[in-house]
Amino acid sequence: MTVRDDTARRRYVLEAGDALAFIDYRRDGRIVTMTHAEVPPALRGRGVGMALVEGALARVRERGEKVVPLCPFIAHYMRRHPQVRDLLAVGGDRLDTGNN
Repeated sequence: MTVRDDTARRRYVLEAGDALAFIDYRRDGRIVTMTHAEVPPALRGRGVGMALVEGALARVRERGEKVVPLCPFIAHYMRRHPQVRDLLAVGGDRLDTGNN
């Protein structure tokens, strides 16, 4: 499964069969604000969400960008995986908010 950056729709996408999982984002210079992640119900519980987030963060790293994780799912992933915390934008640390 490969995550691609659909810049026209401003989302990272992961195709799994006929279904599409995605992360919506806003890009401002080198800052990517991830606003919403969605995994279709038929794909949940199969690691698709994790693969989506890992792939999206890999694209961010490749481009030398930083992340503001407004989406609770992404913030939760980053909280549990310290190896990606270096991708947090200064002032964009949303990891300690909420109960995620």
